[in-house]
Amino acid sequence: MIPEEIIIRKIRYVRGVKVILDSDLADMYGVETKRLKEQVKRNISRFPSHFMFELTKEEYLVLRSQFATLKQGAHSKYLPYAFSEHGVLMLSNVLRSEVAIQVSIRIIDVFVKMREMLTSQKDILYKIEKIENQLSDHSKEIQYVFSMVKQLLIQEEKPRRKIGYKQ
Repeated sequence: MIPEEIIIRKIRYVRGVKVILDSDLADMYGVETKRLKEQVKRNISRFPSHFMFELTKEEYLVLRSQFATLKQGAHSKYLPYAFSEHGVLMLSNVLRSEVAIQVSIRIIDVFVKMREMLTSQKDILYKIEKIENQLSDHSKEIQYVFSMVKQLLIQEEKPRRKIGYKQ
């Protein structure tokens, strides 16, 4: 079983989408990247652009500069494919091995967990924002109360008329 941390480290953001590169998937599936790409090309109709896309040279260079794992010459001379969550699922159908199925299920679970964490973070941010707004409203009210108290304290005391008998 592949540890969750390893899968998470292999997920990258490209074009605003969470993806895993073909070489990383091939490594997890225990196949050569070349063989994985062959299967994808044989079944290309199963991989629309939102399931899988080929990185541009610029995107590949940016990834290689960001991650030490993408060193010059360590990967294919061809531009890598990037697979979205749905592409990973489709890839398990194309590869048809028990290992591919189990690894794909593990990867999908990690994608789902990441999405749930993101959703819960958004909920927490919304609640914090709501509390901040309430506090700012209360802050204004508290400031008004303090200003009224200050006015009462600052008012000059007028000499009071004495009460009682005059002698």
